[in-house]
Amino acid sequence: MIDRKKAGASAETEESLMDTRIIVVTSGKGGVGKTTVTANLSARMAMEGFKVVAIDADIGLRNLDVVMGLENRIVFNMVDVIEGSCKLPQALVRDKRVENLYLLPAAQTRTKDAVSKEQMMDLCESLRGEFDFVFIDSPAGIESGFQNAAVGADEALVVATPEVSSVRDADRIIGLLESFGKRSINLIVNRVRPAMVRSGKMLGVSDVMEILAIGLIGIVPEDDSVVVSTNKGEPLAMANLTPAAKAFEKIAGRILGKDIPLQDIDDLDERGFLVSLKKIFGRRGGRY
Repeated sequence: MIDRKKAGASAETEESLMDTRIIVVTSGKGGVGKTTVTANLSARMAMEGFKVVAIDADIGLRNLDVVMGLENRIVFNMVDVIEGSCKLPQALVRDKRVENLYLLPAAQTRTKDAVSKEQMMDLCESLRGEFDFVFIDSPAGIESGFQNAAVGADEALVVATPEVSSVRDADRIIGLLESFGKRSINLIVNRVRPAMVRSGKMLGVSDVMEILAIGLIGIVPEDDSVVVSTNKGEPLAMANLTPAAKAFEKIAGRILGKDIPLQDIDDLDERGFLVSLKKIFGRRGGRY
């Protein structure tokens, strides 16, 4: 474990960070950017001086290695560790660009039933005390892959875009996380387009918050540089120059307990659009 005072954690938050924090990054709908969120938050936390491992739990459809630019260095994967084909340290891929950043890749030729809930729980427990943060990139949806990814996590970040289908699926995911007893569930609204919000063509952040009724930890604007960084295999957080990169830096700070106001809500608020969604969601802020 690292010296968290050296890493910049405040005295107030130091005690809360003494234990490994295992955070599942999930969504109800695919394609909303949760893998990008996982890669960037993992890189940002490592840049802050914390020892971090990002786990790709999307067995059979792994992408986290590509987004992190580590696909060519994979020898073993998570299933190899669970089946005893290798030791955990052998499967961890260290990112040479950022100290203390590691990837545990998913198996690409296996199915999601290759890992049970009990095995995932054991894997997560084996990481406690070895890392400061464990970010788990969950497969989208509500099936066994999501449940396996969530079972060993203490906290959850739900990623949603300001689209009706994404928010409705996120509502379902939040209900399941609550039924699993997760103590901390926070929302990241991704790919927000301010001009569309102001013109009433896109859900406002306040609308999404009111529907989902969980704490908001970050807003990530639509940013073309995300596509470029994904193709290059270099998380935006490593450069920290674009609007999305700055958003990930703020989110990481809030996870660490820093008091970073969500001032951008006022600029991205749009009233009236929620009214048209009542028939779709049934009632505001409710699981269904």
